[in-house]
Amino acid sequence: MPQLTDDPERAGTWMTPAEYGASRAALWTGAVVLVTDPDGRVLVQSVDYRTDRLLPGGAVDAGESPASAAAREMREELGVEGHYPRGLAVDWIPADTPGFPPEMRFPGEILHVYDGGTWTPERIRAVRLPAQEITGIHFAEPADLPALMDAGDARRALSALRARINGAGPALLEDGRPTTPTTLDRLGVLRTPRTPQHGTWHPGPVPTHLPVRDHTGWLFAPDGRVLLLIARATGTAHLPPAPAEPAAGSFPLGYRYADRGALARTAARLTALAPAPDPAYARVLATPEQVRELSDWGPAGREELACAHAARARLSLPAAPRTPPTELPERGLRW
Repeated sequence: MPQLTDDPERAGTWMTPAEYGASRAALWTGAVVLVTDPDGRVLVQSVDYRTDRLLPGGAVDAGESPASAAAREMREELGVEGHYPRGLAVDWIPADTPGFPPEMRFPGEILHVYDGGTWTPERIRAVRLPAQEITGIHFAEPADLPALMDAGDARRALSALRARINGAGPALLEDGRPTTPTTLDRLGVLRTPRTPQHGTWHPGPVPTHLPVRDHTGWLFAPDGRVLLLIARATGTAHLPPAPAEPAAGSFPLGYRYADRGALARTAARLTALAPAPDPAYARVLATPEQVRELSDWGPAGREELACAHAARARLSLPAAPRTPPTELPERGLRW
């Protein structure tokens, strides 16, 4: 910051208060809230003044903090009382962003994205829309956001959702794009639809009369995280085939019915990671909770997650704290 003076004749880096004030960028400020349902779908709302969908939120009033604005907008738009102290992203939106009429003289905006948490069905049913402006809400699959929202809004929502899954604090964005992309950002996770697996979860081995249609594994690293495969071309995440990597202590975890057969899950402890058999897939370590959040397992996902944690304890492995998923080397490794 240059030093200030009231002497207009002073040379160098000195500036008058008026000069310094005129030199500062003037931007709008906004606040929105990202809410998901138990299946990881994002709350978007329809409004009566534009065709695309929006996250709940709006402008920060003069003298109002962004967090207070987020709480006020949620109350005004959805009839929901709440407090949203956790930020997910701060986005710089440039002045030349398309869609703003010239007469508006849009100067650019700093937009804060807050975490509204995961809403239960009871809380969703408690939403009360105002008489005007908000015409409806629904929960959208993350991959559908670009088709429903303005391009910048969709980028911002997906970046904020990945930041929430990462659990490492707010992401800094420029026009919806992270300035420091994480593994989930670089691989474009959630940009394509998740594969639904909504069947009822059954703990234990697959019955002998039931053919196994697919067999994947909860393969635990020594730190309690789980191996996850992410397709580089699509960003799709899924558990690896059960015998794909060197492992020990394998046992049946459970299964779901599918196509007159079973989707079987095994649990085991990874002892090594072989060289990558297919460069089309990135191998990452993620917490069990992150695996569920990147998957579309329906209500039974809670039961499978509980079984996965029981398996981790049975394998005498620690509970992993939430940290951003990390990509593993293609050359493999050994523990």
